[in-house]
Amino acid sequence: MDSKANAHWEGGLKDGKGSIKTESGVLDAGYSFKQRFEGEKGTNPEELIGAAHASCFSMALSMILGDKGYTADAIDTQATVTLSQSKEGFDISKIHLDVKASVSGADEAAFQEAAETAKANCPVSKVLKAEVTMTAKLKG
Repeated sequence: MDSKANAHWEGGLKDGKGSIKTESGVLDAGYSFKQRFEGEKGTNPEELIGAAHASCFSMALSMILGDKGYTADAIDTQATVTLSQSKEGFDISKIHLDVKASVSGADEAAFQEAAETAKANCPVSKVLKAEVTMTAKLKG
């Protein structure tokens, strides 16, 4: 199964602007340097990675709990994505998942084991190990 998203950028880094769209149409937004680095209201790549990671993790945790015979009443996950500057440039240096869940009948040990398994195995957690491929074409 493939999912697609598109990005368009015009102009220089600091004065340019871009737009992002998802194939489903659920996301159609602009982005800019100021939104990413200066706190201007709007989205940025790190926020989108956080949303993807939080939602993927929550679904994975639900599945793992289900495999153990538990049904989650609620799973709320907040992902904090840290963008850091190093001598090589900018890096996503850390993603922290803050999870709060209500799971009837589960004890702390079973929940922690399921959460650790979900953290290690949800597809977005694994993405940093993924093969990155590219097709690049210069129009002109």
